Amino acid sequence: MSNNSTLVTINMLDKEYRVSCTPGERDALIHSSDFLNEKMKEVRDTGKVIGMDRISIMAALNITHDLLKYKDQAESFEGDTEPRLQTLQNKVDMMLEKSQQLEF
Repeated sequence: MSNNSTLVTINMLDKEYRVSCTPGERDALIHSSDFLNEKMKEVRDTGKVIGMDRISIMAALNITHDLLKYKDQAESFEGDTEPRLQTLQNKVDMMLEKSQQLEF
């Protein structure tokens, strides 16, 4: 552990783990571990998956699926908005040119 690292205790399905991170990442680590712990509890509570390793894998797959779904949606949104923004920029440029011509 380096001098600028700190140990943080996190809980996953009632087990404690100590993780090293920088002080600036502490809150994000705790938030992430809380989120993962909740997802693992959801998988465990279905009763269909038994064992810490399997619960962990299923929770990771669910989180990854959601992440990729939202990433695809964000990329689609960016693709849709780019042409619209360019059209608006062109209109603003045209109006500014007309405005400058009227001033002369």
